[in-house]
Amino acid sequence: MRRKTFRSAGHTSATAEDYLERILELINSKGYARIVDIASALKISQASVTNMVQRLDTDGLLKYEKYRGLILTEAGEKVARGITHRHRLLTDFFQVLGLDERVIFHDVEGMEHHISPPTLRAIESLTNLLRRRPALLAQVGA
Repeated sequence: MRRKTFRSAGHTSATAEDYLERILELINSKGYARIVDIASALKISQASVTNMVQRLDTDGLLKYEKYRGLILTEAGEKVARGITHRHRLLTDFFQVLGLDERVIFHDVEGMEHHISPPTLRAIESLTNLLRRRPALLAQVGA
């Protein structure tokens, strides 16, 4: 069977990105990611995780061996790092604005998959400016 190759982050679904983000977090914190760990982190069934992991394996984003474990491919790690970066930048921006952590979490989870690179760069620049100039932040009303 011929394996699909991964082209770019634009070809992954928000759900796939969430999985890759969690897998990278688990690997970074524990050194590995297992189906049971991913299911626990995402609060979903192991069967659902297995189905998605098999799809991500077929798409070339990770390598999975039943009953053994998984590793991210270079393409999968690139997607995971990209979504982690977007998540962090959006979280930083909303924190600078002084929003409640629950609001930040909800908003970032909804936005991180759909925000364009130019908009993200603008938010990053604005966040940096607001950190350097607290008086400007006060004028914004945050």
